Amino acid sequence: MEETALPMRYSKMKPTRSNHRQCLAMLPCLALFAGINVQAFTTPLPKTIHSASSTLLAADRILGSQELLMLPRQYQPKLDAGESYFPSMSHVQVTTLSATPSIEALSKAIDIAMDTHPLLRCHVEGDGEPDERIDLMQMVRKGEPNPCIFVAPETKTFTSKDVLRVVDVAGSSDDTDSLKQSWEANFAHDIDDGSWYEKSSTGPLWRLTLHRLGKGGGDSPCALVFASNHAISDQGSVNVLMDQLLSDIASIEQSGKVSNKAVGQDMPMAMEDSVLGMDNRWSDVQAEGISPGTVKYVADKAAEGFRSPVILPDSAGGGDGIFGAISTIMGKSAGGESETSSERKSVLQFRNLPSETTSALLEACRANGVTITNALIAAMALTSTDFIDGGEVQKGKERNYKVLQSLDMRRFGAQLDKCETVACMAGSNDLMLGPLPDRSGESFRSAPESSDSQKLFWDLAREGRDQTNQFVKSDGPTNAVRVFDFAMTISDMNNLVDLTAKSKDSQGRAYSAGVSNNGVYERQKAVMRENDEDRGNIQAKHGKYEVQDVYFGTPHSRSGCLYQVSTMTVNGSMKLTFHPASPIVSEETNANFADAFVDVLKIVANTKNVEEGSFLSKLSIPEGSLSLAAAGLGAFGIAIHAGAWSEFFSNLATMKENVQNPQDFWDAFNFWIFFAVGHPLLQPILWISDVLHGSPGPMVFDLVPATFLLANILFIGATAWSKEFRGALNVAALSAFLTYVGAGLDGQAGLGDFNLQMNDNYQGQVVKGCPTYEQVRQPSMDGFDLEKYQGKWYEQKFHDWTQFKEVYDTTLDIKLTSDSKGWIDDFGVRGPAPDSAKLSWDKSPVANGAHYFMTGRVDENDPPGILREKGFGVEFPDYIVDVKKDAETGEYTEAIQFQCLDRGGVRVFEGINFMSRKPVMTDEELTGMHQRAKDAGMNPYGASPEQMHMVARRGENEPKIDNNWQQMWHAIGVDKVLELLAESIEDGGR
Repeated sequence: MEETALPMRYSKMKPTRSNHRQCLAMLPCLALFAGINVQAFTTPLPKTIHSASSTLLAADRILGSQELLMLPRQYQPKLDAGESYFPSMSHVQVTTLSATPSIEALSKAIDIAMDTHPLLRCHVEGDGEPDERIDLMQMVRKGEPNPCIFVAPETKTFTSKDVLRVVDVAGSSDDTDSLKQSWEANFAHDIDDGSWYEKSSTGPLWRLTLHRLGKGGGDSPCALVFASNHAISDQGSVNVLMDQLLSDIASIEQSGKVSNKAVGQDMPMAMEDSVLGMDNRWSDVQAEGISPGTVKYVADKAAEGFRSPVILPDSAGGGDGIFGAISTIMGKSAGGESETSSERKSVLQFRNLPSETTSALLEACRANGVTITNALIAAMALTSTDFIDGGEVQKGKERNYKVLQSLDMRRFGAQLDKCETVACMAGSNDLMLGPLPDRSGESFRSAPESSDSQKLFWDLAREGRDQTNQFVKSDGPTNAVRVFDFAMTISDMNNLVDLTAKSKDSQGRAYSAGVSNNGVYERQKAVMRENDEDRGNIQAKHGKYEVQDVYFGTPHSRSGCLYQVSTMTVNGSMKLTFHPASPIVSEETNANFADAFVDVLKIVANTKNVEEGSFLSKLSIPEGSLSLAAAGLGAFGIAIHAGAWSEFFSNLATMKENVQNPQDFWDAFNFWIFFAVGHPLLQPILWISDVLHGSPGPMVFDLVPATFLLANILFIGATAWSKEFRGALNVAALSAFLTYVGAGLDGQAGLGDFNLQMNDNYQGQVVKGCPTYEQVRQPSMDGFDLEKYQGKWYEQKFHDWTQFKEVYDTTLDIKLTSDSKGWIDDFGVRGPAPDSAKLSWDKSPVANGAHYFMTGRVDENDPPGILREKGFGVEFPDYIVDVKKDAETGEYTEAIQFQCLDRGGVRVFEGINFMSRKPVMTDEELTGMHQRAKDAGMNPYGASPEQMHMVARRGENEPKIDNNWQQMWHAIGVDKVLELLAESIEDGGR
């Protein structure tokens, strides 16, 4: 019986080009790649036919993106630097059997299986290196002349001798404890064995280890441990393989041959082809494959970070977030590289849920309208809450949990692969659950019959169900595959994984927990046989060989989930493997976690139907509509500033290329990030404050309007109960943030305080870098006396994105240190200004002022008039460009300051301050300062009137603000805290 092969990709490639800026407008999270043309690939279709005979035809195929992640594709810059290969991701399964096969029968069955499944006899050719890397971080790829290719030769180069190992376990024929100890040690070794890549060029990419008692008496139990490079197998396909082996072994031992042989299979397609359809990868279609749903998917993923899911127990420290993600994208491990990341290893616990309990759990799930997988996810989230505090109980602490739900991607999209051969089609989706109080699982187990406990569990299960349904209905699997394929095609994603794995902050963790449920073993289809018209189901028993246990897992030691469980149901009993990473999760903690998890399942197995949710959860909102609308507005907002983003990243690339010390680059860039983020975060705070104090109705405690409290309750309720509203809110927040920063780069968000662009232009001309002091210094600085410059100055105008236009009454009180080698600037502000928050300005905790201290040094090698200012990890010169003197006393009455930070010929920051000894200046006096700044050549750097912000002033003789809010701030000690903070900083500066 012959089958015509499905079209496959092979090594002949035709390069094309695409303008990546189209994708920038639709995929804001990939803005780093703005302005880069991506080398795309198209491939002709081979015409190969495979048969079930022992004569094999050659087969090859370019690896898909997911396979390249597992293999993994290497990163030559690190290899050139002497670093080790990225380790492979392994896949391990153990099958325990009631009887032990003979080595002869097992070897013959393995040889037949290698004839049947191409990936069992393949190796990998090609290094996957691009023609060049074309971005500042050396992670954006152009071209791929030598792609990684699966090759299954025409002449079989492997036999069972290359993959079969035998371990004779000392003990009697019924010593199952010794047998278990043996295979567990094998499992523990193989799950963290990352050496598969080093064997990939020769193959084979798998092995099978037989653990037998004594010399393997036929009726004594045994264990078969399968291990592979995860690129060639997933659990569903290994189930097919193991079932074929057992069936063939039984047939060989009965009649000396396999009477009904398995049909030889073609080289399996890549997961991307199965989901997206043939010739529909990014290399085939580029931006044409992007849809509004893809945009929404990307925005939703980016917005998840705003919920700050927990990824590490409190005892492990660290933690990751927006800044961590930015560091990784920019080529650095968040928090620096951990010296112990390579020491992490999997810790294992195996558990069995009896068939009676498994059956009862299934019935309870059906009664509550969820699946077993939904229940496992709820149990995982609840159990995680018991261990996340690291043993240090924090009453009232609540956290969000991000759970990775593994998926068989054959079930989604085009659904071309039918799991007829060994291959990897593994995927996943993310579930966001919470906030959940710490020790929720403990509370559940201590009071399992309470309605609150029951409702908590089943509501969690339903939330997981609803998020999964929404993911599938919104074509999430297809969008997820397309986005990942895009990212893997144009970038070195494996290097990002490596950076995350080595991060001190994340310790390789990306998820709070993970659940991989492979379902019911016997419900899966078996391999196709020559004499059968259809595929039968996998059997738990073939002849005398009965499958007793099946446990499986993939490693999370390098990167992955904090807590992880993998499950399968065999003979009605659920088999559970717990395999997190040590030392983040210790052996003892993992054992306790496994016991607590199983206890939760046993409890819920005996529950009845619990009514679903409240009316808020049943609000009828078209699924995805709000998030899609928010994403659309966000994409438009980002697109209108696309040119500014492109210019920014071009300047950033120039800076990185020209700066010799990487630390100098990162210090300057982090300085920029801090204030670029700070400004947009302030805007919603001010808006909410005005809404609060503008709300009508009676006051609660003479502080907050009752209607504002009611609106907050409704808002929180909608956020908590409507995932649609919650998702849209996250997407809208992210979109608004990126749009606001884009406006700052474009010079449209206030030139005075938020002109973010590096090397920005003035009157159509780009001005690069910083001027020297002599280029801007004015004659008035002749004979400058720094001692006379001390004292209080009133800031009148500024062009400076380290300041905020929302503050007012800004003063600078400058003092030299006793040795005149340093200086302290007492920076006084009030905020927000009345015009910035008309209804709430006088309710602020700093309405009566706050002080912040900046310090610096006086370098004896600098000419008079230069102060060295230090803050936020960088040091830059503060030029005193011009002073005006009192005609009678000679005291300085006006001053113009200019700060400028330059790295690699790129101006990262410029600050200009107009200052006076008196609070208010006349228009004529300010005009004179502008003219003197222009004469100094400072207009291109922001000194012209339209580029500067006027500092608002309330008046020094105005009475101190006193109202209920100020009395509250005073009662709780906010003013004292601010005073102590100011004193401590001032003392430190001295």
